[in-house]
Amino acid sequence: MSALPTRRLLGNAALALLLAGCSTTPNQAIAQRGLLPDFADLAERVLPAVVNIAVTAEQRQVELPPELRGTPFERYFRDRQRNRRQEVTGAGSGFIIDPTGYIATNNHVVGNASRVVVALQDGTELPARVIGSDELTDLALLKVEPRGPLVSVPWGASSQARVGSWVLAAGNPFGLGGSVTSGIVSARGREIGAGPFDDFIQTDAAINPGNSGGPLFNQAGEVIGINTAIYSPSGASAGIGFATPSDLARPVIEQLRRDGRVERGWLGVAVQDLVAEEQRQGRRGVLVAGIERNSPAGRAGLRQGDIVVAVNGDRVDTSRALVRTVAAVPPGQTVRLTVVREGREREFSVQVGRRPGQG
Repeated sequence: MSALPTRRLLGNAALALLLAGCSTTPNQAIAQRGLLPDFADLAERVLPAVVNIAVTAEQRQVELPPELRGTPFERYFRDRQRNRRQEVTGAGSGFIIDPTGYIATNNHVVGNASRVVVALQDGTELPARVIGSDELTDLALLKVEPRGPLVSVPWGASSQARVGSWVLAAGNPFGLGGSVTSGIVSARGREIGAGPFDDFIQTDAAINPGNSGGPLFNQAGEVIGINTAIYSPSGASAGIGFATPSDLARPVIEQLRRDGRVERGWLGVAVQDLVAEEQRQGRRGVLVAGIERNSPAGRAGLRQGDIVVAVNGDRVDTSRALVRTVAAVPPGQTVRLTVVREGREREFSVQVGRRPGQG
């Protein structure tokens, strides 16, 4: 395959540098003036804490087609399936959050892996076990047993990241090992349809397959996000990547480390945002569109058509905010819901339940 010629357009400043015989490139000149950061020191400091993750999982056996049952082909099919050891492999990234060997990554990186191997930057490979995972936030926690303390990186506050802030993404793109890319925070609070806890940092730092689970650093070397997804018609980086913010990820990872699972509060209601017309009329809150039988909300007396306007006195204006607020309440605790019913505010005490499917 022959390489296509690259066409480069030069601005007046760059052209002047070339005509003057200056060997400094435009970007170098800008960097020397302090307008572009140099990530070399940052990369050198944080890369030892970034790991490559290789997973192996046994593929589910193919079921016998109904039309083969009772035929001479049934035994042949079963023998073939028994003798075929079907395995699938994958690769991703992670980062060390504790020198004793705790590693954060994405749940979809480890999935239902039967074997997980972590490779450090110096080439050392260590078997890892999954301490716990959380599908709703796509997070997982691994543990390796190193011979000595490992280099770790600290969490940062994603809430302090501003649109336009420089960031560094690190990971294992396309299985190539420790790689870094730089860019900026291009948006915050992105919802991409991944689940009720969508709150992604969007970045133009190149994120590719294999980067999943890797850290997104601020310029202080703190992890402000976990690289999770990309928007790409081609499957490669198109300049739009998404990272789970550290303010969401950190408490989940800490709960996985403490309990091995994440428990979330649950009311048992279907909720939706008020329509634009109601909002224009000055109405605020979240509409209760349905209530499950014998749910915490139902037992407390909530009804379909109620409008929840506050939780423990704090206003809620969107269904997503209500779900997140309740999910953060430990099951068994009681919350105070302020509800508008037939034009009048009422208060209900609800003992929060455990989200179904969490034991």
